[in-house]
Amino acid sequence: MATRFGREGLGFAWLVAEPLVFCLGVIFLWALTKPTFNSEHGIQLAPFVMSGYMCLILIRHLISLLTPAIQANMGLLYHRLVTPMHILIARMLLEIGGATIAFVVLYLALLAIGQVGPPHNILLLYAGWGTVAFSGAGFALIMTGLVMRFEAMERVVGLISYLMIPVSGAFFMVSWLPHSFQKIVMLVPFVHGTEAIRAAIFGEFVETHYSFSYAIAVGAILNVVGLLLIFSSLDRIDVE
Repeated sequence: MATRFGREGLGFAWLVAEPLVFCLGVIFLWALTKPTFNSEHGIQLAPFVMSGYMCLILIRHLISLLTPAIQANMGLLYHRLVTPMHILIARMLLEIGGATIAFVVLYLALLAIGQVGPPHNILLLYAGWGTVAFSGAGFALIMTGLVMRFEAMERVVGLISYLMIPVSGAFFMVSWLPHSFQKIVMLVPFVHGTEAIRAAIFGEFVETHYSFSYAIAVGAILNVVGLLLIFSSLDRIDVE
C-alpha cells in the first residue's frame, strides 16, 4: 500500500478521486464540444464516457503499476516466505479492487445527479468488468515478464499503456465502425468486456458486440503466457 499510494497527501483516496475528477472533466468537455452526441448516437454521453474511461483506467493501471511492482517492493524479498508472485498478486488485487471501488463511487455519483440510470442487467455488468480485469491482468503479466527479461522494455511500457486508448474500446462502440473494421477490433479481448458493460448499462435497445467465450479464452492464454514469462525470468531478480 505504501509503495503504491505513499504515506502523505490523499493516498488511497486519490484512487477514487482521480477517475472521478477526470471523468467528470471529460464529460463536461464532450458536452461542450459534442452537443449532438445523444441524438447522433442514440445514447447518453455520461454513461458512455464513464464505462469506457473506467475500463481504460483499469487496463492502464494494471500495465503501468504491475510492471514495476517487484522492483518497488524488493525489500520484501528478504523474507523467505515472500516470493515475487506474492508481490504481483497483491498488486494485481489492489489495482483491480481499487478500480472497482472507483467505478462504483463514480457510477453512484453520476446516478445521484441524474446523468446515468440503474444498470439494466447487473450480472452482465459484473461479467463485463471481470472480463476486462481478467484479460487486462493477463496482458500486464506478459509486460511484467518482458520487463523482467529485457531492461529496454521498461522504456516502452508507458507507450504501450497509451496505445491502450485506441484499442480498448473506451471511446467508441463497435457498431459505429465499418463492418470490415469491426472484425479487426473484435480480436482485442478488452473490447468485448467494454461492450458487455455498455450492454448492461444501456440495455438491449443499443447495439453491442461481445463474446465472453472468446474474451475469456484469449485472456486465459495471456495469463498463461505471462506466468510462463515471469517464472522463466525469476533468476534475473537480483536481491542485494
